[in-house]
Amino acid sequence: MKTARKKKTSANKKFEKTPTRGKSTSEKTVAGGAKSGGTTFHGGSRRSASPANRNEGPGRSNGKTRKEVVEATVDVLIIGAGISGIGAAYHLQDKLPNKSFIILEGREDLGGTWDLFKYPGIRSDSDLFTFGYDFRPWESSKGIADGASIKSYIRDTAREYGIDRQIIYNHRVISTDWDSREKLWNVKARRKGQTKPALFKARWIFSGTGYYRYDEGYTPDFKGRSRFKGSIIHPQNWPEDLNYEDKRVIIIGSGATAVTLLPAMSRAAAHVTMLQRTPTYVMPLPESEMLSRILKPVLGKKLAFKVTRKKNILRQRWFYLFCQRFPERARKLIRKENAKHLPPDFPVDEHFNPPYNPWDQRLCAVPDADLFKVIRDGKGSVVTDSIKTFTAKGVMLESGKELEADIIITATGLNLLPFGGIKISVDGNRVHLPDHVAFKGMMLSGIPNLAFAVGYTTSSWTLKVGLLCEHFCRLLKHMEEHNFHVCTPVADPEMETRPLLDFEAGYVQRSMDQLPRRGTRFPWLMSWDYSEDVKLLRKGPVEDRNLDFRG
Repeated sequence: MKTARKKKTSANKKFEKTPTRGKSTSEKTVAGGAKSGGTTFHGGSRRSASPANRNEGPGRSNGKTRKEVVEATVDVLIIGAGISGIGAAYHLQDKLPNKSFIILEGREDLGGTWDLFKYPGIRSDSDLFTFGYDFRPWESSKGIADGASIKSYIRDTAREYGIDRQIIYNHRVISTDWDSREKLWNVKARRKGQTKPALFKARWIFSGTGYYRYDEGYTPDFKGRSRFKGSIIHPQNWPEDLNYEDKRVIIIGSGATAVTLLPAMSRAAAHVTMLQRTPTYVMPLPESEMLSRILKPVLGKKLAFKVTRKKNILRQRWFYLFCQRFPERARKLIRKENAKHLPPDFPVDEHFNPPYNPWDQRLCAVPDADLFKVIRDGKGSVVTDSIKTFTAKGVMLESGKELEADIIITATGLNLLPFGGIKISVDGNRVHLPDHVAFKGMMLSGIPNLAFAVGYTTSSWTLKVGLLCEHFCRLLKHMEEHNFHVCTPVADPEMETRPLLDFEAGYVQRSMDQLPRRGTRFPWLMSWDYSEDVKLLRKGPVEDRNLDFRG
């Protein structure tokens, strides 16, 4: 059946629910004319969905088709309105204004990570000149930004480009099933306050769900936990009414969250102790970006942003390579920087000299050495030891020392959850992720018309995500030009595979068996080099012998 077409419009048109005129209330038009139930969605698309797919759901009963109300049929359904999902939406409407899209977001607001975490001092551990979008300059000279500023930046970006009107909130995607007959994904989302899931159809899915569980963080099974008389809190579930003024606080952990919480909580707490089993590499960096401040009056905001961004990309890459190639020299350099900001008699090697090489795990940045300043001023301290048991008063250590506290914060990490725990199926057959291999870090072997965003672990996450979004749009354009409707990566079954993420962080190692695999040769490798990815994803060819294109 031919595709219905509408008059060309801009992809920035609003996505609103309005009363349907001249139609039954059991129908609605989505982004250019796809009908289903209830209201009309204006997605600003030139292209409408196939009328043949308006109302039929994927379910079958006794050989008969069970009809379900379809909320919307679109070209691309983006899952997640975090920094990745909003970025994907921008690239879609900028490069492919004829493609309709919506964003399904399970929470009540956009922002993803930056909407979820509420703990004191929440901030990025990458500078916003590289963590932010390349198409929308980060205008503040403050490179290491707080969580509220990052969320505002994402919100302002969505509003400026009309993306906020394409978001459907309180719709958590629970399952996706590819229908080879229809050449469509059937996507079910749980709506807040309703038991029956909503059904959406899409030609493509772009997953921007992030990589960890939102409902709970990782907490080890601490012996004697129930004996503690005070409050035990995980940063992922921070209570808004927590009063820690003049309280003794223990933070268990040594990662980015712990080194952020210590200086932030020390402003009000009586004393804050960071209790770590193993040290982490910590590097003090200027909170404010001097180059940006110098260049803005001379070059203007946009050009100053581009220059600063390029400089920071190179700095990140060079420092990572330096750490990998010359680990002992890197270790000495980091130790020297730490010692410079700590008291002369402070045992640097005991508390800030990890047993692994720099960048085998993610290095923690501390803006303006705030962590070391708190230690120097006596408001905070670091203890390196193992926990024997919790006690009524605090924590008993293996060394025999007891740390007393009113509040214990378990900054012990995340629980990895690929694709947000969504059930993915192809023609009703459940997908087992470890059986599939990542293609260019954005698709999976054997699964058609599914793209996803996984950023860098050794530099700013969004540097990679931006390139993946560009390549995704180039792929869709190639398919449109050649009248292809389905694209499936096909991996050599004899190819050797490895874990998807080559990273020693605990949350990765605990969940390795839940992840897809990566190959040992191009294009099944996972690249962590931005300059190489620019060549591959931005400039390299889209067509590939490992891709099966079909009409």
